[in-house]
Amino acid sequence: MKNLIILLFLTIISCKNNDVNYESIVKNDEFRKEILSEKGGAFIELSDGFTYYHEENSSSNLGTIMLIHGFSVPSYIWKPTLKRLSSTGYRVVAMDLYGRGYSSNPDLPQTDNLRANQVLELMSKLNIDSAIVCGLSNGGRIISKMANINSKKIQGLIYVSSSSFETHAEFENKKVSQKEINNYIATYPKKAKGQLEDFYEPEKFPDWPKLYEELLTHKGFAKALISTSKNLVTLDNIHKQINDLNIPVYTIWGLHDKVVVYDSFKDKLKLLLPNRKEFFIEDSAHLPQMENSNQFEIRLLEAIEEIIKP
Repeated sequence: MKNLIILLFLTIISCKNNDVNYESIVKNDEFRKEILSEKGGAFIELSDGFTYYHEENSSSNLGTIMLIHGFSVPSYIWKPTLKRLSSTGYRVVAMDLYGRGYSSNPDLPQTDNLRANQVLELMSKLNIDSAIVCGLSNGGRIISKMANINSKKIQGLIYVSSSSFETHAEFENKKVSQKEINNYIATYPKKAKGQLEDFYEPEKFPDWPKLYEELLTHKGFAKALISTSKNLVTLDNIHKQINDLNIPVYTIWGLHDKVVVYDSFKDKLKLLLPNRKEFFIEDSAHLPQMENSNQFEIRLLEAIEEIIKP
């Protein structure tokens, strides 16, 4: 009994810091009602849980763009891009992938397949026959997998600071233990400030960590991230398939990115997707859509227009 009390005490301490109750909020019906009231957007129930999304210009016939976020930061990371694209009249959808933001945290292995099917199912529910898909960082893996599952849904692929071209050694044991979850939660006090490392000039984004602190209060967040890491696989064969399908491909990179290091895979990328068009954004690191939004949006719109009007 004494050991159990000590264990419970340590768990409580590891889940609390500076009055932040880590992993204390369950994403239930009450949670979703509160989010809709405070944040707007919409929820839709899909096969593996609820998905939160923002949609603009739903009746537009100019073309549809799906914005897919990365490893842990959800759809708010696309906020400036969503605003700019919607102003052009395109139909634009930004969503939270499972385990992130306000979408459900299903107790399932966090594979690329799970989240790619989530996006494809959302498209079907919203009557989107095909779209240009933009994947940021780890989101690049999701859009690659989408093309692998159903290429007819994909008008074009735009990779932004994408990690999908990296090589990964597969885990033999992909299950997530409670010990791993507890150890991960114990690192939460440093996680929010650590998000500033994505920027070339982090001093310009002093409030960025506050947004991330909310994510740390959502139950299941740690498990989702650990499971994602354990389920990473190399996607070289999928990218060869994408090249053979002649799907338009664009890659956009921040010149100073230290999260996804372009030089580590640039030679392989030339072999996998030799027909892609590539842009580099000055004065930016891992998040060019935020750090140099003007130059990024010029390149993004150029790519979108070329795909829609070849």
